[in-house]
Amino acid sequence: MEEIKDSIKESFLAILPVSAVVILLQVLLIDLQWEKFMLFLVGLVMVTFGLMFFLMGVNIGLLPVGEMIGKALPKSQKTWLIISAGLLLGIAVTVAEPDVRVLATQIEEVSEGGITSLILISSVALGVGIFVALAMVRTIYKIPLQYLLLLGYLLVFIIAYLTPDAFVPISFDAGGVTTGPLAVPFILALGVGVASVLREKDSSDEGFGLVALASIGPILAVLLLGVIYQ
Repeated sequence: MEEIKDSIKESFLAILPVSAVVILLQVLLIDLQWEKFMLFLVGLVMVTFGLMFFLMGVNIGLLPVGEMIGKALPKSQKTWLIISAGLLLGIAVTVAEPDVRVLATQIEEVSEGGITSLILISSVALGVGIFVALAMVRTIYKIPLQYLLLLGYLLVFIIAYLTPDAFVPISFDAGGVTTGPLAVPFILALGVGVASVLREKDSSDEGFGLVALASIGPILAVLLLGVIYQ
């Protein structure tokens, strides 16, 4: 019951600022047609309820399951299984991430089909999956996070010089959309679950480091896609 109350509260707090700004602009500046403004209000109500149910699902089901999987994997004492599970789960949650699909659809429209949504989603998902697997390696072998981040972003800037200019902004947008409302809770819970078994003292830090590392994957994936297209 507490999760439901928190979800409702978070939904209203998330929607309130943008609602207030748009309504204020409508009164003082924009002066949209009444029909269009009513459509905005109807959409606002639908988004509020959709976000409320989405957050309820994340809090009630997604987070606990992610953490349970994270705690169960190390008990197998099979390194390859932990890394493979990180790869597959990273790909799966990215494919399901709504923000990634919005970005892919817009890019397909702007490029007039030159970059299809399927290719972009597949590339981004593979990039996230590989770096979630790398984050599992980091947790298992206690590799300092700053070394992996430094190496990752060094590769990003090197490949950015080799790829067409149009792919550079797309790649960084891809890195942003993968840290969305579906992928982040699950990846965080997975990382915390694995770290709580392997490294009990700093499991929270391990979870946050996993998300930071995973966000590099889609940037590199899209940049490499640009090199291939070139």
